[in-house]
Amino acid sequence: MFQEKVDEKHMTHVNPVQRSPWRTLALFVRDVLVIFAIAIVVSFVVKTFLVRSFFIPSASMEQTLVIDDRVIVNELVPAMVPIQRGDIVVFRDPGGWLPATVPAPVNPITAATEWTLSLFGLASPDSNDHLIKRVIGLPGDKVACCDANGKMTINGVPINEPYIMLPSGETKSSGIDFSVTVPEGSLWVMGDNRYNSKDSRYNTNQPGAGFVPVSDVVGRAFVISWPMSRWSWLGNYPDTFAGVPAAGQ
Repeated sequence: MFQEKVDEKHMTHVNPVQRSPWRTLALFVRDVLVIFAIAIVVSFVVKTFLVRSFFIPSASMEQTLVIDDRVIVNELVPAMVPIQRGDIVVFRDPGGWLPATVPAPVNPITAATEWTLSLFGLASPDSNDHLIKRVIGLPGDKVACCDANGKMTINGVPINEPYIMLPSGETKSSGIDFSVTVPEGSLWVMGDNRYNSKDSRYNTNQPGAGFVPVSDVVGRAFVISWPMSRWSWLGNYPDTFAGVPAAGQ
């Protein structure tokens, strides 16, 4: 067998293609823009169909939620997951619950920044246009307060509400007495800070008579995400409502 000898003097060395620094930078910028665009699209889809962030502007849900808490809302409720008694829901103003306001002018840069941050859940520019309360009555429920012991009743059954905050020395679950039957497709909602919440009880003179259409519900708040010291899951207290029969039973 003959072994070929390679004459190194006559070998041709091919150098790898050398990219200019500008071309390398352009490719890097392109990749960053593509990743950023994908992130925006994913965040937009998540915000539109899955979860969304809101901040708490008032004391109506104390001590469960305090002013400037930020909550994450599951937008699959109620479209795919039914609302339950005890859920904390975010909803659009049914009409007349919030005072009329004139939108303050916002310069384009600030508006664009807030819009971008909202895609990633870092800003909630529309929180002041929404309300957050706890669901007490479902469609068909008869909700009344208060019985001889100061308790709320649902379909005739009194409930113990460990989540509510009452003034010192007060034992009644509501400062005003009421008895309502929730219409089909609507909810009866109340704040946990029971004597400092302009909820269904205080809006019976509005077009919706104090009831919140299920179609106005944006979703169910399920976690406090900010500040970190307040991080916690938000429950709907199933034990509180376990003994309540379905409407009509």
